Amino acid sequence: MAVSKSEALCPYRLILEHVTSRWGVLVLIELLDRPYRFSELRRAIGAYGGRGVSEKMLTQTLQTLERDGLVHRDAKPVIPPRVDYSLTGLGREAAEQVRALSQWTHDRMDDVEKARRTYDETRAAS
Repeated sequence: MAVSKSEALCPYRLILEHVTSRWGVLVLIELLDRPYRFSELRRAIGAYGGRGVSEKMLTQTLQTLERDGLVHRDAKPVIPPRVDYSLTGLGREAAEQVRALSQWTHDRMDDVEKARRTYDETRAAS
């Protein structure tokens, strides 16, 4: 696969975008617990609330993370086909960092909401 212009100019930013994307975060956090089959992973991500991930977006996210060396795809030659997804060592390292950031947002949400209210009230008064 050829290197895109954006990859050549700033490869770090591109990986950060993949890891912190809307679905990338949830995929990495879920795969920390155990390997998943595609449909299981899709349901697990949907349990976070909001709109669930489409098959197309989950496929694209998994392929991107696999290309970056974060996710391992294990296709077993059985009928019906069985494909499991798991984290690589690199993926586990990234997922732990993402989970820590996710936990921080959960723990500090009250403070963020307070800061937002203060900001909005200050702007409204001006």
